[in-house]
Amino acid sequence: MDIIKYDIYSGPNIGIYSTVNDEFIFLPRGFADGKSEKLSEYLEVKPLEVSVANARVLGVLMAVNNHGMLLPSTCSEGEFNHFKENTDLNVEILDVKNNALGNMMSVNNKGGIVSPLIPKEDLQKIQDVLDIEVLQSKIAGFQQVGAVMATSEKGTVVHPETDEEDMKTISNLLGGNIEAATINGGIPFVSSGILANNNSVVVGSLTNGPEIMMLTRAFLH
Repeated sequence: MDIIKYDIYSGPNIGIYSTVNDEFIFLPRGFADGKSEKLSEYLEVKPLEVSVANARVLGVLMAVNNHGMLLPSTCSEGEFNHFKENTDLNVEILDVKNNALGNMMSVNNKGGIVSPLIPKEDLQKIQDVLDIEVLQSKIAGFQQVGAVMATSEKGTVVHPETDEEDMKTISNLLGGNIEAATINGGIPFVSSGILANNNSVVVGSLTNGPEIMMLTRAFLH
């Protein structure tokens, strides 16, 4: 398995506009067919063109693993039904104030780190829909934990200022290797430039050699 460099909308922020599990890559409506085919091939998944709240920033707005999907309350009924009809995932709305759910949590098929900004009473729903154990924590001082980490079952990368103790806790919950890293030539908000599942890893086109090495240590063991 290689780490492949790619861009979306002529930019390296592939994790802002897209998100992935082991069956699907979720891409904005109207996405170029050729690019959709390439990404599907790299990640060994089927492409599904969707919108959430009539927006293209899917990676920011939704949280997904192989068991389920959480969508914000701003998602329309038509969009919600489209997900239900075209996937066999457990699809639910999480009605919380901070509705950029992709920035509020980072999940794989074993566990999830959830922002302290999400009310405690909503944690059970997250656990039930995604069928995982979750932990509420800041990462490197950031509440937007989904922005500063990216995970698959094979590994996790986190903001470069994450301390050792937090890395150990995250690794125990999510399994796999963990590395502190940046993306796209020094960006610490790693999920903005990574699409990772258990088949492959695609990163933003500006990701440099040392960053690829860190990502290899996390994901390709």
